[in-house]
Amino acid sequence: MKYLIVGLGNIGEGYQDTRHNIGFTILDAMAMASNISFTDRHYGAVCEIRYKGRDLFLLKPSTFMNLSGNSVNYWLKKENISLENMLVIVDDIALPLGSIRMRSKGSDGGHNGLAHISTILATNEYARIRIGIGNSFSKGGQINYVLGKWGPEEKKIMAERISIVIEMIRSFAFAGIELTMTAFNKVGKMPPEKDPPSPPRGG
Repeated sequence: MKYLIVGLGNIGEGYQDTRHNIGFTILDAMAMASNISFTDRHYGAVCEIRYKGRDLFLLKPSTFMNLSGNSVNYWLKKENISLENMLVIVDDIALPLGSIRMRSKGSDGGHNGLAHISTILATNEYARIRIGIGNSFSKGGQINYVLGKWGPEEKKIMAERISIVIEMIRSFAFAGIELTMTAFNKVGKMPPEKDPPSPPRGG
């Protein structure tokens, strides 16, 4: 059985290690863990991983984020993969930094990559994992924030979360989306930040 695992991002050195490219980062980490390299092909960089009898076809679209649907549609048809066996990984500013949320379908939530995929496929009924990148930006600063590089503390948080997402991808292929959501969506929530300690009172 074959699965299409899509990590969304933008191509080019200037976009590497940015918040908007978390989909690319996760697939790179997954391929590296299996000692497999991506190959540049039509509409994207691809590689295949075998996991417990399942074939995972990893795709990093080369169409840029806003045209992701062209790449996804092409590889779904080329590899003859059913929509129910597709999983898309994206960033989400509406979720706290490091939070992970899996859904079997839903709106694009303002994400241009998901919006284009849904438009091209004429449906939003496909699995997706949203990874929270936070929203620590001032008014008018969303684009620079989303396309900005991770800070040192953010990298520490995301390193652990990336490992969880990789396990979710494997579970999706082996156990299915319902069991994966049940097992991981609670784990994916970030604990609330603790209030800073109160300053000492004067004597």
